[in-house]
Amino acid sequence: MHIYNWDEWSQKTIPVPMVVGHEYVGEVVGIGQEVRGFKIGDRVSGEGHITCGHCRNCRAGRTHLCRNTIGVGVNRPGCFAEYLVIPAFNAFKIPDNISDDLASIFDPFGNAVHTALSFDLVGEDVLVFRRRSDRRDGGGGSETRRRA
Repeated sequence: MHIYNWDEWSQKTIPVPMVVGHEYVGEVVGIGQEVRGFKIGDRVSGEGHITCGHCRNCRAGRTHLCRNTIGVGVNRPGCFAEYLVIPAFNAFKIPDNISDDLASIFDPFGNAVHTALSFDLVGEDVLVFRRRSDRRDGGGGSETRRRA
């Protein structure tokens, strides 16, 4: 929504022109020579934060705290481009029994689930939500709830 609304954060962060988009499903059409575990035609999605793998946080397994993170569709071209190139480490296969529509929300849904599971709230109700947008079509809202 930041980018859609072109708010202050977007204006300071995103170089223009930029092809945006970071929630996606696609088909593998090319593979680097060192990549293992993927083949042409695999249906995939991927983590939209490309980390350095070398800093202290990355080496300690805390890639979510990498200070050198590059955002797909934010700091480099995103998934609305004809082709998207990401490190194999960021990609994961989508099983055939999961639709493209469902797979495309793994990123935001995963963020909500990760947040809900990150705190010891046994016996508590946890509600993670984003306020619905003011767009006339009613889009932009999502809710995730779990019983802890």
